[in-house]
Amino acid sequence: MCVVATMSNQETDAYTISPEMPAVFDGVKLAAVATVLYIIVRCLNLKSPTASPELTYQDTALNRFLLKSCPCLTKEYIPPLLWGKSGHLQTALYGKLGRVSSPHPNGLRKFLPMIDGATATFDLFEPMADHPTGDDITMVICPGIGNHSEKHYIRTFVDHSQKQGYRCAVLNHLGALPNIELTSPRMFTYGCTWEFGAMVGYIKRAYPQTQLIVVGFSLGGNIVCKFLGENRTNQERVLCCVSVCQGYSALRAQETFLQWDQCRRFYNFLMADNMKKIILSHRGSLFGSSTKLLDSSLSRLYTATSLMQIDDTIMRKFHGHSSLKEYYEKESCVHYIHNVNVPLLLVNSADDPLVHTSLLTIPRTLAEKKENVIFALSLHGGHLGFFEGAVLFPQPLTWMDKVIVGYANAMCQWEKQKPQCLGSGHTPNAPCQKEATQS
Repeated sequence: MCVVATMSNQETDAYTISPEMPAVFDGVKLAAVATVLYIIVRCLNLKSPTASPELTYQDTALNRFLLKSCPCLTKEYIPPLLWGKSGHLQTALYGKLGRVSSPHPNGLRKFLPMIDGATATFDLFEPMADHPTGDDITMVICPGIGNHSEKHYIRTFVDHSQKQGYRCAVLNHLGALPNIELTSPRMFTYGCTWEFGAMVGYIKRAYPQTQLIVVGFSLGGNIVCKFLGENRTNQERVLCCVSVCQGYSALRAQETFLQWDQCRRFYNFLMADNMKKIILSHRGSLFGSSTKLLDSSLSRLYTATSLMQIDDTIMRKFHGHSSLKEYYEKESCVHYIHNVNVPLLLVNSADDPLVHTSLLTIPRTLAEKKENVIFALSLHGGHLGFFEGAVLFPQPLTWMDKVIVGYANAMCQWEKQKPQCLGSGHTPNAPCQKEATQS
């Protein structure tokens, strides 16, 4: 007997549609993958081009020589392909990892008693090679907020500088080192130059033949520019100054730091949390019965969620400022930097999530008005990141390290040849024969 199977129209439709369902699912998967890839491309800023830094400077013989002798400033900066165009990732990797294969330079820690009973400390690292010019040159370095000589990015920079023939003196911000107790009820603040000035004074006395290269990172950039601009004598024996990733005006930055644009409010919270830990680690010295800080200040400190709250509650009181506005006004280098007459290189990154673009009008305007200033704005780099690399893994040395040492080398070469140029009848701003033949 032959059995014939029959199907209804509804069953036939189901049979003919079901083979198409996997194609629908594949389309959904492709859409999901495309969405994820789009988000990744946007977040990692992969479509952003690489470029050489945007430079603002006046056309002088010195500036032409410096830019010709320091090619890092004029050549294309190429960050790691997969993540280096994200200012957030550059900043996060600097903050968490510091640097790749960070070296361990050996230094000697110096202790300097201050007039108010505080004890400043700095680490001294001798050069590991002769300087190319044969001269004695010391880099005096001021790290970023709450940082010191043991931070990875400082160690990497110091090791690179030593190998290029530089002695390095690195300030340890007052209260930043976890194993060094405070000897007075005061710690480092946004613009206090006392400790840095004490370190520079020691170097000048201990090495009467040395010349100085002044270097400041982030908050340290504010301190060194303010220090040089406070008094003309502070610029004696200083060849040049380099400031990296500073914000120039705390008062102008105050409002931008409370905005969520570029996640600055979140970064503000993280830095405030770190500052609270540093302050509380010295609770006994800062909140003793003989200090200006009361228990009420301590309770407000616990609830603070921004640097501004901590500055208003604690930091401004160390130097007797009556208000947060007065503290920010008097401690910002924007009111002193125009007094700096030594060659000055100001470096910032356009994708720095901590420094709002509105603040960059300060160094740009300064470079337009003063012939001793070069303002370099890189397209990428984040905050103190500036990693370089091919695709994924960054190189141990960063673009920032190379730029500072390259600029310092160029400045030393200029200083070495300048007496010959001036002695042969050249004016200070006129190019000399050596400049024309400089490779």
